[in-house]
Amino acid sequence: MPGTNLTREEAQRRAALLTVDSYEIELDLSGAQEGGTYRSVATVRFDSAEAGAETFIDLVAPTVHEVVLNGTALDAAAVFHDSRIALAGLEAGPNVLRVVADCAYTNSGEGLHRFVDPVDQQAYLYTQFEVPDARRVFASFEQPDLKATFQFTVKAPTGWTVISNSPTPEPKDDVWIFEPTPRISTYITALIVGPYHSVHSSYEGPAGQTVPLGIYCRPSLAEFLDADEIFAVTRQGFDWFQEKFDYAYPFAKYDQLFVPEFNAGAMENAGAVTFRDQYVFRSKVTDAAYERRAETILHELAHMWFGDLVTMEWWNDLWLNESFATYTSVACQAYAPGSKWPNAWTTFANSEKTWAYRQDQLPSTHPIMAEINDLEDVLVNFDGITYAKGASVLKQLVAYVGMDEFFQGVQAYFKAHAFGNTRLPDLLGALEKTSGRDLKTWSKAWLETAGINVLRPEIATDASGAITSFTVLQEAPALPAGAKGEPTLRPHRIAIGFYDLDGSGKLVRTNRFELDIAAAARTEVELPAGTPRPAVVLLNDDDLSYAKVRLDEESLRFVTEHLGDFAESLPRALCWASAWDMTRDGELATRDYLALVLSGIAKESDIGVVQSLHRQVKLAIDLYAAPEWRDAGLTQWTDATLAHLRTAEPGSDHQLAWARAFAATARTPQQLDLLQGLLTGTETIEGLAVDTELRWAFVERLAATGVFDEPEIAAELERDRTAAGERHAATARAARPTPEAKAEAWAAVVEGDTLPNAVQEAVIGGFVQTDQRELLAPYSAKFFDAVKGVWESRSHEIAQQIAVGLYPSLLVSQETLDATDAWLASAQPNASLRRLISESRSGVERALRARTADAESA
Repeated sequence: MPGTNLTREEAQRRAALLTVDSYEIELDLSGAQEGGTYRSVATVRFDSAEAGAETFIDLVAPTVHEVVLNGTALDAAAVFHDSRIALAGLEAGPNVLRVVADCAYTNSGEGLHRFVDPVDQQAYLYTQFEVPDARRVFASFEQPDLKATFQFTVKAPTGWTVISNSPTPEPKDDVWIFEPTPRISTYITALIVGPYHSVHSSYEGPAGQTVPLGIYCRPSLAEFLDADEIFAVTRQGFDWFQEKFDYAYPFAKYDQLFVPEFNAGAMENAGAVTFRDQYVFRSKVTDAAYERRAETILHELAHMWFGDLVTMEWWNDLWLNESFATYTSVACQAYAPGSKWPNAWTTFANSEKTWAYRQDQLPSTHPIMAEINDLEDVLVNFDGITYAKGASVLKQLVAYVGMDEFFQGVQAYFKAHAFGNTRLPDLLGALEKTSGRDLKTWSKAWLETAGINVLRPEIATDASGAITSFTVLQEAPALPAGAKGEPTLRPHRIAIGFYDLDGSGKLVRTNRFELDIAAAARTEVELPAGTPRPAVVLLNDDDLSYAKVRLDEESLRFVTEHLGDFAESLPRALCWASAWDMTRDGELATRDYLALVLSGIAKESDIGVVQSLHRQVKLAIDLYAAPEWRDAGLTQWTDATLAHLRTAEPGSDHQLAWARAFAATARTPQQLDLLQGLLTGTETIEGLAVDTELRWAFVERLAATGVFDEPEIAAELERDRTAAGERHAATARAARPTPEAKAEAWAAVVEGDTLPNAVQEAVIGGFVQTDQRELLAPYSAKFFDAVKGVWESRSHEIAQQIAVGLYPSLLVSQETLDATDAWLASAQPNASLRRLISESRSGVERALRARTADAESA
């Protein structure tokens, strides 16, 4: 990929040599409406520990005009190569470097991204710097432990707004001069520039604290911006985090900016958080979407302390940033007074944990505290281990040391390391002091090993049904082929729940035992004499630990008939997650998983769980079902989605979710006629508002099934001449079931390189259709011919979209595995690309095993 790959050793050497004091950055963005390049002037003040030393500063730019070190002009052509400027002859003590360059706007969501809104034809800019992309905008020492202050001066077109980490000043002659920031890392600096719409308020905290708050989006989205709701979630987070962290919000203001074509969910720029603007909902969405957005808002706010105030020294502790933010955001939703989502741990178990379990069973699985040797390592490490497994382990750590003790340790950690950099032992040491627990053994078992454990109950009873022995069995399955490390038994803090039916037919918890499970194959559990065996025994009740859980045979039989009868959402979610995991592992046939979902989903009240089940059932049928049964399974599922759509409460979230599930799988002429009728209004379903986003869901399915073609897609785009409409139209066009449509999409993504990141993602999403395997088959060989060249010539985000999105995952066959193995052996890809392709290969291998299990169950 473009740019030199900074290694950890290089970063350590540079950190030992340099102390960076400040950056003064001048950017001339006055020509942003036209695009191209812009002038970047960076003045960097730093100290060197050695006279005459050599080092380098990072920069990705088409042209470097001047490099002046301590008043001496260097030959830019001689010292600038690839993404580095060589600096020789440093003075001991203070040094001053000035770099003048022309930097390029991007359309990949990296560096300074430029987007033109089709509604008003205005350009909108924002920066995205994590991991190594501040160097695309100004010369910088691009590593997290070389913190400094940053002062931005920006010239922008008349009438535009400029937002950065510091409070927004009044411009003079269209020039915005910001106050210097506190000492922060390069990757959390930010600029957002354009004619953005804004809403302002403030957070009024304890002891007269006032924090200015701002929310920004493009004017074309302003009518949909629910600022009051976003402010309410933000204030809740301020209240809860400041109390738990016992450290006042550390920056001068807090802006939240919803920006176009954003690659991630959000980014924790200090005081200027950027979010993908799909979080400004143009159409009706379910409560699960609002809960997800709230969690993201709280996640980024938590980063202001954990990540921005105190920052990891190097990227091997990235997990601490992300896991801490994930754990505390969900905990805030679950525990903060007045929260709308007190069942947030249900969503976590159903969504984040499922992601973690999947990631931990790939050949790329790694310890939570990953070995990050260079920047490419970290770029592919924003994964289910770093976020979800880490957060799960932190949740267990809180159960292990106690919540009060945990946050007391965190408070001491913030006070000791404010505006500095840390390593994992700094946090663990603080927690050991407040909890009295020795965490070294715990850390070694949980943070320094890879893989997942399986917990099962072994229960014996007497003739009266009383439990005579209860043992928790722990397994450490072999790691996937190619994964590093050894299977590890671990200590677990778990709860065991006993459930029985009450008089109303609800499964309620009748007993609960919380205990430590040894890092051993067997742990005996002492129960009171005469304890009756319940209908259901649920290990890891309340989801305290991170482990795959299996039910004993008697519990499994009962749950199969009564899964929807649990009174509480969390035990239901844990059982649903266990069933899904068993399906992926080939322990439960796909057809039996479908039967289980159909028997219990009508009683599932949690809309997030319902929507996850929709996705999982469709995935299971498409990938894990025996091919000879797949059509029957799809027919059964599609009929069920329509039946539930017709009987759901009018106007409810469940009705909308079932409408989307039906649109994703409609297949018969009658079903497709219904979609057309709902679009034209000749068919109606009471309470179902066929609004903009739902219309596009119908159009995309009708295009994928050959009912709609270019005229109908163009007509729908005419109704929705927005950036979102253009993306939907791109998906629909690529989804058409013709060789010409596939060739056009492939050429645009793989052979061309002009598509913006969001449009490319949309085209890939349309190209890959589960009922078009024959059309996609010729592209398997084309993928392997092209992917290495794509990886070496495109930016990371663009290349990763292609490497993951266009891998032939739907062609579940030994031939696909063989082709992958041959490519891995001959292409000699670098470690990052090898990892991504190996992960996709693992998915095909798993699908083959699951198909065999499904066929054998017939």
